[in-house]
Amino acid sequence: MKPADLARLVSLAAIWGASFLFVRIAAPAIGPVLTADLRMVIAGLALAAYFRAIGFDAQWRRWWRQYVIVGLLTSAAPFLLYAYSALSLTAGLMAVINASSPIWGALFSAWLLGERLSARAVAGLAIGVAGVALVTRPDAGADFAALPALAAIGAAVCYGLAATYMRRWAKDTPSRGMALGTQIAGGVLLAPLIVFTPSTAALTPLVAGCLLALGLICGAVAYLLYFRLVTDIGAAGALTVTYLIPIFGVLWGALFLGETVSLVMLAGAGLVLLGTFFVLRK
Repeated sequence: MKPADLARLVSLAAIWGASFLFVRIAAPAIGPVLTADLRMVIAGLALAAYFRAIGFDAQWRRWWRQYVIVGLLTSAAPFLLYAYSALSLTAGLMAVINASSPIWGALFSAWLLGERLSARAVAGLAIGVAGVALVTRPDAGADFAALPALAAIGAAVCYGLAATYMRRWAKDTPSRGMALGTQIAGGVLLAPLIVFTPSTAALTPLVAGCLLALGLICGAVAYLLYFRLVTDIGAAGALTVTYLIPIFGVLWGALFLGETVSLVMLAGAGLVLLGTFFVLRK
């Protein structure tokens, strides 16, 4: 890996790790639905402006069904679930749970695609699930809450299902179009829910800054970085960002929100990352 690629990889991990920090601040202030929807709308508009400037055509008529399906699985559903989780869980804990996404992806690949799991992959699945169970058990810490923890796990499961779906049924869809289409589609899908869950709090400068950071940096900029990595080092290499995201998620939560990093969380994170390593290693 070239130094420039390594720098992009670490930057991407730092950005996506920070997304849990921004959601942890925004969601309790304006609600999960508005937080999730605005981050997609902002990212979608920014990407649309950029792609229009460079002359890229997302071919909506051809690919809109894939944009809607993948947008639901990679953006609308997980963003809403994590925003709900952020009402109770710490940013660090959400980042650790998110690292289990490839583990769920391996399970879906075995189930839906008929892929054979090696003994090492099966061991990785068991280790990773044990890690998730460790950090979400009722006595893991004062910040535990059952439904938010299940919601965070559900978000990671959505990412795993999306990865399997894209490998089989959306593999020909243009990656840049997918980046734009999923954000626009996800934003449209969640918009009707805003009517039923209106925000009762004022939009403070801090919350507005977090929303802009979620949309512009964690959304638009991060997608451009990710797809550049896929082009330069391949999809497998780009997936190694999974190992770094929880490190930054825990770090940002501790630095800026004063979150406590317990031994249980560190042990659970270690198990999740070890399991992910066994699952992803070829």
